[in-house]
Amino acid sequence: MSDSSKDVTVVHLMRHGEVANPDGVLYGRLPGYHLSELGRQMAERVAEHLAPRDVTHVCASPLERAQETAAPIAKAHGLDVDTDERLIEAENAFQGKTFGVGDGALRNPDNWKHLVNPFRPSWGEPYVDQVVRMMGALNTAKDRARGHEAVLVSHQLPIWIVRSYVERRRLWHDPRKRQCTLASLTTFTYLGDKIVSVGYSEPAIDLVPVHLRAGAKPQKGKGTPQGKAFGA
Repeated sequence: MSDSSKDVTVVHLMRHGEVANPDGVLYGRLPGYHLSELGRQMAERVAEHLAPRDVTHVCASPLERAQETAAPIAKAHGLDVDTDERLIEAENAFQGKTFGVGDGALRNPDNWKHLVNPFRPSWGEPYVDQVVRMMGALNTAKDRARGHEAVLVSHQLPIWIVRSYVERRRLWHDPRKRQCTLASLTTFTYLGDKIVSVGYSEPAIDLVPVHLRAGAKPQKGKGTPQGKAFGA
């Protein structure tokens, strides 16, 4: 009988590719937001990158952009895309609105109540709740792919929050400093049931517009349709 405590399992937590969003809406959990053509190229690029890997399980958030990102990865390994509700985008009070400093939802005083507590945060799903569901999804994937690799497609904020938790950083943070670019991989390596390392890579970085890369300075004004990363 094999000793499962010595199994090495790798779970890649992937952010979806670019979304078609010409109106600059914070789409959150709204249905109907699909990958752009560039987003599909990103998904294909990551599928090529992961093709030689020992991937035995692919799963995604139920939102279209995540499902579409996962599809070419699953196809490359002869797998179906499973769905896990726990991988979904974080709830956000500004969903369906445009959001920016000096424009959109922030001009309406009725929305200011959502900004009173950045530590919880007051505008959406508590960070602690995101940790609980994302850790659950990671552990389920680890068990499904034990001794092999899994790919989970999710969204920027939940990915960053669970990584921050695992790396023992505070959960409240400056959103501009998240290291979680479009189509990036945040990789958790397990020895048995314990996470022993966290890695980060950007297989499609050459396809990501410079202003949407991790650490890029936000653009002022409304910009072009691709000039803002609304929803993640």
